[in-house]
Amino acid sequence: MAAALLIALTGAFLITVIATPYFIKTMRRLQYGQQIREDGPAQHSVKAGTPTMGGLVFIPAAVLVSVVLTGFSPTLYAVLIVTLGCALVGFLDDFGKIAHGRSLGLKARSKLAAELVLTALLVLALYRFGLYSTEILVPFFNFAIDLGFFYPVFIFLVISGSSNSVNLTDGLDGLAAGTAVIALGAFVAIGWLAGRPAIMIFSATLGGACLGFLIYNRYPARLFMGDIGSLALGGAFAAMAVVTKAELFLILIGGVFVLEALSVMIQVASFQLTGRRVLLMSPLHHHFEMKGWTEWKVVSAFWSAAVVFALTGVWAFSP
Repeated sequence: MAAALLIALTGAFLITVIATPYFIKTMRRLQYGQQIREDGPAQHSVKAGTPTMGGLVFIPAAVLVSVVLTGFSPTLYAVLIVTLGCALVGFLDDFGKIAHGRSLGLKARSKLAAELVLTALLVLALYRFGLYSTEILVPFFNFAIDLGFFYPVFIFLVISGSSNSVNLTDGLDGLAAGTAVIALGAFVAIGWLAGRPAIMIFSATLGGACLGFLIYNRYPARLFMGDIGSLALGGAFAAMAVVTKAELFLILIGGVFVLEALSVMIQVASFQLTGRRVLLMSPLHHHFEMKGWTEWKVVSAFWSAAVVFALTGVWAFSP
């Protein structure tokens, strides 16, 4: 298995590293560049026009290598339904932004509708392949909770929460990609502990692809992943958590993503209820930028936190 994991990681890494320069040239020729939020940090204005939709490179690379190495695996099939479905939603979102020259793409209700469809497809796949279980494991406690008929609703919340939290984290060069690599390393371990080799392989390929992408996405970024990348990563995390019964452990493994999402929720709630903002700017990474931290300092601090969260999640999941 160690050899297979190394091949998976290396193969996806090399495909991404080799293909990305050609992709960047194509996007520049088409003038498909990033639209910057007008209410974001002023220093981010220089990033306008940077090629985006990098997920079109590293997501297919990961899928290709994982399918070649595992063949038809029911577990991988279930995970790919959500990963590629979220990628499609992200593509439509990115293309809408580029076509209309604005920082907003698909409406929230359209994304929610798509997430409902993906939830239904995942539930059907889990039923079809004998992977469906309505029990969820509780971290740090040796017991499970049976959600019964409410489990599909729970799956929807996991998919929606995970995909959107990764999307919110993708606001600084290398932040989402680097944090994802760390979380994917944790899912290699989770896959081993849960007896799901296909999850180990897929996590390794997606991690290798993200590492290859990170070469071009690190500060100063030459390519952004776009919503196609961030939503797909979030969907992959959600689906892998479901098939390994690590749904609640995802809160620990993806702790940075969770904090980013919570920061937005708290900021919005505080402003609507009191008219005051808790943070200088949300998501959380922008708060530290506004406090004078350099972009690299914020990213490196968040990566460090991601390592702690990932190790904690794996430790909590282990017998």
